[in-house]
Amino acid sequence: MQATSIEWTEIEKTIARKAFDKAYARETSALIEEISSQAGAIKQLEQIWNLHDYLSARRHEIDGKYDYRYSMLVFVFARLVQEGWLQLEELEGLATDKLKKIAALSRM
Repeated sequence: MQATSIEWTEIEKTIARKAFDKAYARETSALIEEISSQAGAIKQLEQIWNLHDYLSARRHEIDGKYDYRYSMLVFVFARLVQEGWLQLEELEGLATDKLKKIAALSRM
C-alpha cells in the first residue's frame, strides 16, 4: 500500500476525522495541563524563556504531526497509536488493509 494510492471511502473519512480530532484534543489537553502546572511554578525569568522555548518546540512538533492529508493518515495514525494518543479500536471501520498497516507501523 503506497501512501499516494490509498483510497478512502466516505465512511472511512468520517471515522478518520473523528479519530484524528480525538487524538488532537487529547494531546493538546495534556499539553495545557502540563503548561499550567509549569507556569504556576515559575520563579525566575530564565524559567519563562525555557517555557517559551519548550512551547515553540512542541508547537512545531504538533503542527508537523497532525497532517490530515489522506495520503498521510495511515502514517499519522500509526504514530498517534505508538505515542498513546489513539487506540487501534478507535479506528474500527477502516479497511482491514489500512488497520493492518497502522498496527504494523505503530510497532516500529
